[in-house]
Amino acid sequence: MIQHHIEACAQVPGMQEILLIGFYQPDEALTQFLETAQQEFNLPVRYLQEFAPLGTGGGLYHFRDQILAGGPEAFFVLNADVCSDFPLSAMLDAHRHQRHPFLLLGTTANRTQSLNYGCIVENPQTHEVLHYVEKPSTFISDIINCGIYLFSPEALKPLRDVFQRNQQDGQLEDSPGSWPGAGTIRLEQDVFSALAGQGQIYVHLTDGIWSQIKSAGSALYASRLYLSRYQITHPERLAKHTPGGPRIRGNVYIHPTAKVAPSAVLGPNVSVGKGVTVGEGVRLRESIVLHGAALQEHTCVLHSIVGWGSTVGRWARVEGTPNDPNPNDPRARMDSESLFKDGKLLPAITILGCRVRIPAEVLILNSIVLPHKELSRSFTNQIIL
Repeated sequence: MIQHHIEACAQVPGMQEILLIGFYQPDEALTQFLETAQQEFNLPVRYLQEFAPLGTGGGLYHFRDQILAGGPEAFFVLNADVCSDFPLSAMLDAHRHQRHPFLLLGTTANRTQSLNYGCIVENPQTHEVLHYVEKPSTFISDIINCGIYLFSPEALKPLRDVFQRNQQDGQLEDSPGSWPGAGTIRLEQDVFSALAGQGQIYVHLTDGIWSQIKSAGSALYASRLYLSRYQITHPERLAKHTPGGPRIRGNVYIHPTAKVAPSAVLGPNVSVGKGVTVGEGVRLRESIVLHGAALQEHTCVLHSIVGWGSTVGRWARVEGTPNDPNPNDPRARMDSESLFKDGKLLPAITILGCRVRIPAEVLILNSIVLPHKELSRSFTNQIIL
C-alpha cells in the first residue's frame, strides 16, 4: 500500500526525506522494504516507531525535531490507509500561491456516505475551511477529507497547544504520568475542528482517484484503481497478451519473478506478486496473489486475496463476494462495513492467510482463512480460526 505513497512523494521536486511513523514493531520485511525503496527512489526513507499509539497527530508532534531537520519549506502528511493518485505537486503549488499552516486534500462523496468521513464546509471563493466535523451524525457537506495534507512548519504549534492542554488535564485528574495520554493527538477532532473558520485551514479539491482501504474488499477496489491508472502513468507495468503466453484480459500486473503457465487466464484487475506460481488452466479475476503463493492446475480464484506462501490445490475454487461502489453514482465511495452484523458474518471477499494450504477440489466462498491451516472440505461464509 505505502509503495504508492513513497513513489508519489519521490516525484515531488525538492523532496528531502520520507518518514514513516507508526506504532508497529519493525520487522525484517519492513526493513528490507525500506532499503529497497531508498535504492529505487534515491531518497532517505526511515521508519520512526512511536512508544505508544499517539493518534493521527501525536506522532507528528513527538517526532517534530526529525520532521523539521533540514528546515523544510513544508511537509506532506499522508494517511497510510488511503489509495489516491496523490496530486502532491498541485497541492504544493497551491500552498506556495497562498501560504497557510494547513492544507487538506478534499474530494466529494454522496450525501449518505459523507457521514462516514470527515466533512468539510469551505468558502467556495477562497477555499478556506469554515467548519469541520469528523463523521457527523447528520449531513454537513459532500466535501470529505482525503487524509492527505500539506503542513507548514507553523502547523506544529497548534499540536503543541493540544499536547500542553492534555498535560494540564492529566495533572488536574491527578493521574500519575501524563504519557501516553498527553501525547495522543487527533488531527481531525483536536486540531481541524478547533481551528476551522480561523483562516488557518484550507482545502484543495481533487476529482482524481481516491478511496480508503479499511477492509480486504476495499484493498481489491484500490488495486483496480491503481491498475487502471497505470494505463496512463506506467503502461509498461501492465502485462500484455503475447503468443504462447497466458491470456490477459484487462489490466493485469505480473511480477517479473512470477511463473504463469501459458494456458492460464488472468484478468481483469489482477495483481500477481513476487515468486508466485500460476499453474496450467488457472483462472484469476479481480484478485491479489501475494508473494510466494502457488495456484495449482485448474484453480479458479475470483474476488479474493491469496496470502503469502499459500497453496491452492488443483481444481479448487476460491470465490468472494464483490462489494464495489455504485457504478451509477460517480460520487459513490467504498462502504467499509464490519465483518459482522447482528452476530452474522457478512458476505465479503475471500482472504487466505499466509502459509495456508488448500487441497484439491475444495470450494471456498466468502470466508476468511487465517494462517497455518490446511482445509479438507467446503467452506461458505465462515471464518476458519
